[in-house]
Amino acid sequence: MAFAKHIFVTGGVASSLGKGIIASSLAKLLQARGFSVTIQKFDPYINIDPGTLNPYEHGECYVTDDGAETDLDLGHYERFLNIATTQANNITTGRIYNNVIQKERDGAYLGKTVQVIPHITDEIKRNFQLLATTGKYDIIITEIGGCVGDIESLPFIEAVRQIKWDLGENNAIVVHLTLVPFLKAAGELKTKPSQHSVKTLSEAGIQPDIMVARCEHSLPDEIRRKLALFCNVDYESVIEAIDTDTIYDVPLLMQAERLDERVLTKLRLSSRRKPNIEKWKDFLYKIKNSKETVDIGLIGKYVELHDAYKSIAESFVHAGAINECKVNIHWIQSEELEKKGYNFDKLGELDAMLVAPGFGDRGIEGKIKAVKYARENKIPFFGICLGMQVAMVEFARNVLGIKKAISSEVKPDSKEAVIDLMEDQKNITAKGGTMRLGAYPCALREGSKVADIYDAEEIKERHRHRYEFNNVYLERFEEAGMVAAGVNPQSELVEIMELKGHPWFIGTQFHPELKSTVDNPHPLFVSFVAAAIENAKRKKTGNQNVAKESKNGKKKAVNSSEV
Repeated sequence: MAFAKHIFVTGGVASSLGKGIIASSLAKLLQARGFSVTIQKFDPYINIDPGTLNPYEHGECYVTDDGAETDLDLGHYERFLNIATTQANNITTGRIYNNVIQKERDGAYLGKTVQVIPHITDEIKRNFQLLATTGKYDIIITEIGGCVGDIESLPFIEAVRQIKWDLGENNAIVVHLTLVPFLKAAGELKTKPSQHSVKTLSEAGIQPDIMVARCEHSLPDEIRRKLALFCNVDYESVIEAIDTDTIYDVPLLMQAERLDERVLTKLRLSSRRKPNIEKWKDFLYKIKNSKETVDIGLIGKYVELHDAYKSIAESFVHAGAINECKVNIHWIQSEELEKKGYNFDKLGELDAMLVAPGFGDRGIEGKIKAVKYARENKIPFFGICLGMQVAMVEFARNVLGIKKAISSEVKPDSKEAVIDLMEDQKNITAKGGTMRLGAYPCALREGSKVADIYDAEEIKERHRHRYEFNNVYLERFEEAGMVAAGVNPQSELVEIMELKGHPWFIGTQFHPELKSTVDNPHPLFVSFVAAAIENAKRKKTGNQNVAKESKNGKKKAVNSSEV
């Protein structure tokens, strides 16, 4: 193919309709037909990237191999397509304006008045095309963040209009996702919000080629015809996107609605092979027909917003499928564990515990208490990033006797900082994009549990942190059974710690959840869920034995009284 074809996905009526899932599902179907596909996200906010955003503001910050801090939708792209994304896959208004302002300072515009049109829109169009210039892709899907009509989205929408004209007919199309709400009182599906959304898009000079209607109830034929007529799209191009139990149903639903066929027709492309998504169907079957069920506690400070830990939650789905097990996540606010009188027996009801990543001191002591309970009660434990760090603080305090052990992130002047700021971070004052970011190598310790899990000598995992285990304490930790099972071969920074004599106790400085996909579930999560299954079986067997002993004891007492 001489150049890549483009698909732009816009949204209207309301946010959070699932543009990212629709884009990912379409990409998966096109990939299954033999096309090389990637997806990029253009976000309208003015931050350069989401790296400095509180998770409550925008959900999880997803990190790529090249160290880009990006929107959580890139996680969906990778999980569905099983291909890596880069900085080029996520662009914000802030980055666009920053690029233009820097060019102006460098004299690139030769004294001209710099304006939204053409300079900002030209920069947006240039970024639309960046991935196309690599020559790697047949089709590029671009998700435009926000809703049509939002003030901050206007330059992106105008750029879409222009590039569609630039590329010419059949080389770029627009897929518009809208909401068709069901009014319970009237007992009707309403098309008016979608009509107004398309009207707003049309006022910007864009006529959608395909319309995807998000709905709670199936669209009757007359509703489809009404949408087609008043939104000026082909009847066959009105696609139903009904609510599902899992996001992984969506590719199959879109295939049933022939979304991929309509896209290929609009782009004048022929399928390169018969679509094969049998592996996807097998994955779906496993998550819907689990043989086991486990309860895993996720202890974190942002648990009220599950999207703050989106990749972890999805990693449990992937690992659950491999183990043919449904993972019930119990979202536990770490601050609750700090309250006087908290019943820690609740944690004993869990089959495993994961202490989540995060920043700052809020909820830290609660996480430390959770780690202590898991360690002492032999409950499978997984600590990620900050989760690993608090596990080391707990071990230092309660096993090594370093009572004032802490992280210097919590107490900068601590004399017992078992977790400390990395040397190359000590002179950094800027916050944006300055952490240890992206994929780094990790050499695994021969004979360790993690070496067996990975079945490898060296791995590469993604990072996002400033603080690291303090190697001054390493010898004392290892003498007590907490060993460095993985280290960076260049810097000797500790990447993985695991506890000997415990069924499953592993902490990682990196974020394994960021590399788990449907096709390749992360081995640490697969092993962790398997450990949870074993623990659940042990508990069940133990409870049965206790009940049996209790029953035998009661019978013996009755016999004694009869005598």
